[in-house]
Amino acid sequence: MTEIIRDVVIVGAGAAGTTAANELKKAGLSVAVLEARDRVGGRLWTDTVDGAMLEIGGQWVSPDQDALKETLAELGLETYSRYREGESVYIGRDGALQRFTGEIFPVAPETEKEIVRLIEVLDELVAQVDPDKPWEHPQAEELDRISFEGWLEEQTDDVEARDNIALFIAGAMLTKPAYAFSMLQALLMAASAGSFSNLVDADFILDERVVGGLQQVPLLLAERLGEDVYLDQPVIEVEWGDDGVTVRTDGGMTVRARFVILAHAPVLYPWIDFQPALPRLKQQMHQHISMGFVIKVHAVYDRPFWREQGLSGTAFSPYEISHEAYDNTNHGDERGTLVGFVSDRNADDLFRVSAEERKERILESLSHYYGPEAKNPLVYFESDWGAEEWTRGAYAASFDLGGLARYGADLRTPVGPIHFACSDMAGAGYQHVDGAIRMGRFVAANILDAARA
Repeated sequence: MTEIIRDVVIVGAGAAGTTAANELKKAGLSVAVLEARDRVGGRLWTDTVDGAMLEIGGQWVSPDQDALKETLAELGLETYSRYREGESVYIGRDGALQRFTGEIFPVAPETEKEIVRLIEVLDELVAQVDPDKPWEHPQAEELDRISFEGWLEEQTDDVEARDNIALFIAGAMLTKPAYAFSMLQALLMAASAGSFSNLVDADFILDERVVGGLQQVPLLLAERLGEDVYLDQPVIEVEWGDDGVTVRTDGGMTVRARFVILAHAPVLYPWIDFQPALPRLKQQMHQHISMGFVIKVHAVYDRPFWREQGLSGTAFSPYEISHEAYDNTNHGDERGTLVGFVSDRNADDLFRVSAEERKERILESLSHYYGPEAKNPLVYFESDWGAEEWTRGAYAASFDLGGLARYGADLRTPVGPIHFACSDMAGAGYQHVDGAIRMGRFVAANILDAARA
């Protein structure tokens, strides 16, 4: 049994937790970071699988992610552009593959007109939403009562236009069916990236990668904390009151502190015994939040063969098992890597079959974009975050219908000495590393204010 005393104890050694810990330590407070896993990073994980370096978790940097870019610069990390030379491919409702350039998929002229119109309507709506306070929109409750799918059905009878617009928020970002979340949640997702147009533009949202992998951000931040980071310490109890907190772990540690930061996904709160219990409204709120579900597929080949065909590697289709895929070749690597994504109902279906059949179906889908050579990778790996005990889904948590307007304003509100911080509750940078860093800074500033009071 180990017992230590600190000013602040942080639960979770991802980007939010390590950012908060560093901010607090720089300000003169003592910290302890408790991590349930045997590694630092949370949903950032760069690993070598069968000799190939894979970004198992988050990996991309977009131009608007100022907090992340500042951190990368401060840590001395370099970035490189995602490969995008050549044509993209799209598979439509009729199953036909078409090559194209630009942002709008090669669909029938009337469908293209509808897609452009819907993007303009969404951009206008998004411009009215403060990503840090979407519940303050004058029509927040109304927008939160209708699903994104329902809103799209009200807007147009063009099924392919609806499917393509839904893809960018449902399959590609929230990784839930478009009927499972509200229009307000959809607007938050787009507002967090600056506009809906930014989500449509793969060259914007998936702009750069970090040389050596994005997990280096929390790893280097944790390195600065030294022995104040404790791995293999799942927190099982938080006892709290006016005089501070006592945090106990399954690994036999007890930390007494003035404050605690829960810097992990909110879906994990039920795994902690709070003494006394959290307020009833907080408990209700947490029941209206759930993770998305996506399989990130990595396929490594002896060379990036698609480039020989004049393809960028970028591929989309709302009608394929892998709804999107990209050239994910590592910096300086002669081999070629494709990354594809299978989300929501498609992911459900694939986990009802054997691992062998799942692999076969996914590679078959990739071959529809890139040709038969895609079926024979040298290395194949599936990032299954739904099976990760300390994550239980991906990419992030979102509210069900009506939950955001009802509870959103309470999401980040502290409970006595208990503070909350993770990318799932960010505004700008929501569900990205940028949002995690922003939340780490935000909660550290709040605790410093409270400590001085």
